[in-house]
Amino acid sequence: MFDEEIKKPKAHEVGMSIDTMSVEELNERIGLLEAEIARLRVAIAARDATRKAADAAFKL
Repeated sequence: MFDEEIKKPKAHEVGMSIDTMSVEELNERIGLLEAEIARLRVAIAARDATRKAADAAFKL
């Protein structure tokens, strides 16, 4: 009954309260954020590659 009342978010929200989180929960959040950073870096690299290809095509 109490487990259902206290639901913790599955994703980290910037600025959310971390005061009540355990060390394990904080480490999980760090893992989630690091995975998200890696995903964003891959997206940036893909966009850079697309832009470079377009720049090269228009320089002909």
